[in-house]
Amino acid sequence: MRALQLAGRGDRLSVLCLGAHSDDIEIGAGGTLLTWLDQGVRLEVHWCVLSGNDERGVEARASADDFLAEAAGRNLDIMNFRDGFFPEQGEEIKAWFEQLKGRINPDVILAHRRDDAHQDHRQVNRLVWNTFRDHLVLEYEIPKWDGDLGRPNIYMPVSEFVMKRKVALLMSHFGSQRSKQWFDPETFMGLARLRGMECRAPERYAEAFVVRKLSLG
Repeated sequence: MRALQLAGRGDRLSVLCLGAHSDDIEIGAGGTLLTWLDQGVRLEVHWCVLSGNDERGVEARASADDFLAEAAGRNLDIMNFRDGFFPEQGEEIKAWFEQLKGRINPDVILAHRRDDAHQDHRQVNRLVWNTFRDHLVLEYEIPKWDGDLGRPNIYMPVSEFVMKRKVALLMSHFGSQRSKQWFDPETFMGLARLRGMECRAPERYAEAFVVRKLSLG
């Protein structure tokens, strides 16, 4: 299958990364971001985490620093919307999205899937599409208790080196999550291996996304 490329070596790519919680972006799209950087793409990243107490906010900042260490530019927003209550905070989160739209116009947006079982994730997705109506949105997946993995239609092959680096960064930065049964290297490597099989990735691993609209130029 012929591969499509958003950007090549030396190209600038503006990326808006949105996560309801401090580890979401890294779990869903960390390998994709590291791969673009490894390929020499000049990433300009606006990284937004919408919830987090003091501990998780510290984790989010440290993790973003490592994942984006080679980015050409980066901005980081750590908000304090209440974890688990995003639908009940809809007006405040909507207002935040509106001011975000006034600040940036990204080439691509990485955000949660529409069919994600977590209510906070679904709220982020709804507001992404309500706010950024003329943008390419790659909807990433998060493995968890709910068993809600879907049927992705876009794949990003990831090298074994990059995948292991992603997992190592996840395990080193998010101590608050290690007590969760699903939060371990086997979960992340296993899902990436499955997605790599589906797209015949050269090094066996991939991240996968849902894309609802795509314009071929």
